[in-house]
Amino acid sequence: MDFLEERLPQHSSAPGAGLSGSQSVDRALGLLSLIGREPAQGLPLGEIVSASGLNKPTVRRLLLALMRAGLVEQEPQTRHYGLGEEAFVLGVLAARRHGLLEMAMEGLRRLAQETQDTSFLTIRRDRYAVCLHREEGSYPVRTHALQTGDQHPLGVGAGSLAILAALPDDDVDRVVASNAAVLAERYPAFGPQTLLDEVAATRAQGFAVNPGRVVASSWGIGAAFRYPDGRVAGAFSVAAIDSRMAPPRQAEIGALLRRETARLEASLAGIFRSKRAPAPATGAAPVALARRSG
Repeated sequence: MDFLEERLPQHSSAPGAGLSGSQSVDRALGLLSLIGREPAQGLPLGEIVSASGLNKPTVRRLLLALMRAGLVEQEPQTRHYGLGEEAFVLGVLAARRHGLLEMAMEGLRRLAQETQDTSFLTIRRDRYAVCLHREEGSYPVRTHALQTGDQHPLGVGAGSLAILAALPDDDVDRVVASNAAVLAERYPAFGPQTLLDEVAATRAQGFAVNPGRVVASSWGIGAAFRYPDGRVAGAFSVAAIDSRMAPPRQAEIGALLRRETARLEASLAGIFRSKRAPAPATGAAPVALARRSG
């Protein structure tokens, strides 16, 4: 993001630079809402200026602030502005009350019921993965390697590894390099080459396997799912004691995980489509909505 910010210099002397703090916040949030209505392709600067009613220097200044916060990012090829990673993270974390977690709960319960083992919903937070929910199965012997709220570097654990493997190669390399120090200190079984090998294996077989590398007796299988615009959103995973994770059962659980990720992706696509649908013409539309939909 730094190179994009350098190519969008701040205009501290431009009109709007002296806005009051609350007015600037209101306008920045308005831009964020405007950009969020086009989650897939984003919006060009000119369209944001036109739809917001603000002048270009003010829009550029506010976009820079949103980019620094990770709420907005600029696509290098099209130069369009879209929601940033932090916006997705905040939205997903808010899903403990509504949204992603609610949408994922049916799948988590099915996985726990059909496997009798524990299922998990994991989301990405920059270089880390966070366990958003743990759904207990009925099998009497359970694994306690992962609890709700636990955070691990990407690649550590089945859901976390599934997320890492779903990223583009450049992002995988960046994440592994950035986490090298913490991996060496706290997760010595997860060296950089080991992670890269496991990413390749995950992509080849269609699901991630953690063969007891976090806790020796706890094995996990994970599969990632994406937002409609292709971003990696998170992963479902199932964990059990090692005696319940022979290769045939790994494949069986992997198929169940792929089924549930496909269902969740379809639900997410429906939500995104409904949010982008034009509102009924019942009167004057707000400035942020009065623009072409294509």
